[in-house]
Amino acid sequence: MKLRIATYNIHKGVSTIGSRPRVHALKQALSALEADVIFLQEVQGRHDLLALKHAANWPSQSQHEFFAGEDKHCAYGVNAVYDHGHHGNALVSSFPIASSRNQDVSDHAYESRGILHCVVQCNDVDVHCYVVHLGLFAGSRKRQTDALVDAVSSSAPPGAPVIIAGDFNDWNNKLSDTLRAGLGVTEVFDENLSRRGFGTYLRLLSGRGPKIQPARTFPAAMPLLQLDRIYVRGFKVASAKVMHGILWSRLSDHAPIVAELELA
Repeated sequence: MKLRIATYNIHKGVSTIGSRPRVHALKQALSALEADVIFLQEVQGRHDLLALKHAANWPSQSQHEFFAGEDKHCAYGVNAVYDHGHHGNALVSSFPIASSRNQDVSDHAYESRGILHCVVQCNDVDVHCYVVHLGLFAGSRKRQTDALVDAVSSSAPPGAPVIIAGDFNDWNNKLSDTLRAGLGVTEVFDENLSRRGFGTYLRLLSGRGPKIQPARTFPAAMPLLQLDRIYVRGFKVASAKVMHGILWSRLSDHAPIVAELELA
């Protein structure tokens, strides 16, 4: 079984300057990715003020429902709730979503964060998908990563295929080793390094070679920071890339990652 997946922080469907709506352009761009499963962060479930201000360009549906349309399945986990609306993580899938559950992992009152767990029925295989958006502070991210390890360990059966993707805000790359050790996952760009040769890969993993680095995805116009990740278990990574270019720099402050996976 082959899967094409993507992860993308869409900045609530508005431009970073002036809060101009980008929802329709985002839908076209997401469709152009031709991904089977898309992991989305900062999805606007409802925003009454923007809907009123931009009535002609703001869909009446929640953003995840608008992106899914009539031919895809979707799930949404509310993280932040306010008087005029709410936002959170979402999953849009070409395959049926058998179940979904959102876990609150907020670490303090100023940041609302969650882990959305969906079981996606990919033909005859249940794939456990986790959409993640971690906090801005190192201590919060560490505790949220520990909660993620516990959540995956308790909800995905041993040996079940797992995909964890989202905005980890982990610009100094401190969390990958915890996830590798706790869950037996690899990050999709780790696999690219393994193609240099088995000996090189062993040296990288042992710390005797250059540190394994995720891709740079932020800011989208000129990516410098490594914020977004895709971790997998039970899959071989055929390819992984960051989407660059003028189109993506105008849609969000993050660039999306797209990966081609094959069930191991």
